[in-house]
Amino acid sequence: MLTGKQKRFLRALGHGLKPVIQVGKSDVSEPLIKETIEALASHELIKVKVLESCLMDRHSVAEELCTACEAELAQVLGRTLLLYKQAKEPKLELPKAK
Repeated sequence: MLTGKQKRFLRALGHGLKPVIQVGKSDVSEPLIKETIEALASHELIKVKVLESCLMDRHSVAEELCTACEAELAQVLGRTLLLYKQAKEPKLELPKAK
């Protein structure tokens, strides 16, 4: 579970990122989950764009993706999600939790 300080840190890092994953008409499907897992493994912190054609609510998409990928949700801003999952060899150093 991410602390508030860690979420702020990740949001600052994610500000300049471009969306790597797009969720469209097919909603949260198996291929999308696999692609998201691969992106998280290589980047640790990714942006996900929920397109207008997606029938699911953006918060539902965030919840399903986080559960399926075992990731943490750092932010939901408009139709953009910021997901984080620590890699086996972490590239990002999060602030320490108290």
